[in-house]
Amino acid sequence: MARTQPALRDADPPRAASAAVLDGYVVEEQVGFLLRRASQRHTALFQAAMEAADLTPTQFTALIKVVEHGRLTQNLLGRLAAMDPATIQGVVGRLLARELIERTRDPMDRRTVVLGPTEAGLALAARAVTVAQRITEATLAPLDAAERRRFLSLLRKMA
Repeated sequence: MARTQPALRDADPPRAASAAVLDGYVVEEQVGFLLRRASQRHTALFQAAMEAADLTPTQFTALIKVVEHGRLTQNLLGRLAAMDPATIQGVVGRLLARELIERTRDPMDRRTVVLGPTEAGLALAARAVTVAQRITEATLAPLDAAERRRFLSLLRKMA
């Protein structure tokens, strides 16, 4: 049986009155909507390409930051990866469970725990970076070279 639109009730405001309330506002033209759509597209590309590595975007970022810095505290990792303490704690826990990073004591201050990459983490990071470069290329594919530079410049300015 085909579905039909529900009939307008007397209490429903007329369409013209509803449009007046919106005053020309079109949600599809708003920055938040467009950023979310672009983010959804990038996330879908990321998930498809990183499936073999079994890394989420947050796990990838954290692993790359650990590899980049060699040894760092979880607090610093959270700041560098732009993640709140609860998020970075979960991400670090998953990377530790997969033995991609390890926790050790700082030899200069035994009270401080630092994170560092394992051999498995280094190997996965090397493979994942190659994939990430392809993801970036696919994400930016609709833009020409000048548009890409401008777009990335504007995103850095907004971030």
